[in-house]
Amino acid sequence: MQQTSTLFRLLGDTTRLRLLRVLAQDRFNVTELTGILGVAQSGVSRHLGLLKDAGLVVEEREAGFVYYRLADDPSTSSGSSRAKSRDEGRLNGHASLWALLDTQFASATGDRAVREDESRLQEVLRHRKEHFDTHGDARQLVPGRSWAAWARALGHLLPPLDVADVGCGEGYLTLEAARWARSVIGIDRSDEVLERARALAARRRVTNVQWKKGDLARLPLRDASIDVTLLSQSLHHAADPEDALAEAVRVLRPGGRVLLLDLREHDQTWVRNRFGDQHLGFADADLEALLRRARLTDVRVNVGARHTGDPFTVLIASGVAHGR
Repeated sequence: MQQTSTLFRLLGDTTRLRLLRVLAQDRFNVTELTGILGVAQSGVSRHLGLLKDAGLVVEEREAGFVYYRLADDPSTSSGSSRAKSRDEGRLNGHASLWALLDTQFASATGDRAVREDESRLQEVLRHRKEHFDTHGDARQLVPGRSWAAWARALGHLLPPLDVADVGCGEGYLTLEAARWARSVIGIDRSDEVLERARALAARRRVTNVQWKKGDLARLPLRDASIDVTLLSQSLHHAADPEDALAEAVRVLRPGGRVLLLDLREHDQTWVRNRFGDQHLGFADADLEALLRRARLTDVRVNVGARHTGDPFTVLIASGVAHGR
């Protein structure tokens, strides 16, 4: 009875239940779980340790990483399912407990915290897929294959261009653009973020980038001074997207382009508090209309990334500026 009491006290914690719900879907490392739950890494590690001690979670090491999974999840056994293992294997004596938890997890899909965890979980899975991580699948082990290399290869097809990365954040995309651009100006409103971007550029010895403080609606650039205005996941932070696009067009030379990556309209309201989003994405038609009202031509809007179960769909949009 003492063991049972200890087990149910362990399960009386919301964070540990959220961890079990996530691990019921796949295995994850601590960094991934930290991002999914929005809990400090030390807290995630502590909860995992308690669940491991209780025999509910196990860890396995692979390629220098430590992954956690449910103790009776035979994910490494071909032809088996977790449900079958619980019904027939009863690997750690908790089959009835897992059945109860599965029922509770299924009934909690409308819970706000669960929905937020699920959306971040799907982002982690998307990140894995887009980085060609094998995660134990030997068939995916192809030396040298990566999306990053493919994107950089496409840069070889572009002429030398002057680029403004508007809302550049810590500069990762800015430095990628610097590989093929003649010059890049990274613009952000946060001094702290720009300082980290400068440090990253210095570590990578990138010399064709400038960093400037500025707002989406007031860019620190001259008229007609840029070939490409890049807005990657920044338009939904703008108080007025029309003003932001007008500024993006103002700084373009005739024939220059706005290139925009943003989210399709979604219902994940938690991003407002966590990331400061002003808008929950844009409908395809609305985004196209915004670009046309900015007096861009040859406007195109299409899906850049979409995965089953992921509430976030990335849209790619572009348009051409002509002489005023």
